[in-house]
Amino acid sequence: MTDLHLNDNETIVQTEKSTLNEQDIDRIIQMAWEDRTPFEAIEFQFDLKEKDVIKLMRKYLLPSSFRMWRKRMMSRKTKHTALRDASVNRFKCKQQK
Repeated sequence: MTDLHLNDNETIVQTEKSTLNEQDIDRIIQMAWEDRTPFEAIEFQFDLKEKDVIKLMRKYLLPSSFRMWRKRMMSRKTKHTALRDASVNRFKCKQQK
């Protein structure tokens, strides 16, 4: 991923393969807050690695909200597919892209 950039007219994030619009950014933030959505699902859907999601969250959340999110994510095994219980074999819900 290249650096996160704000366009003067609208919110846009440039990745190596695509451009994220405001709706995409909202969806990534929503997925990042969800306990059962792994970072691998965000990478699959939006081509953002965990470190890029962290950058995005730091940029678009209030500092206190970012700290709360990081603290929450550090204690979640479900945010990484490799750390999940083997019985959880789903990757995404049927409604997800």
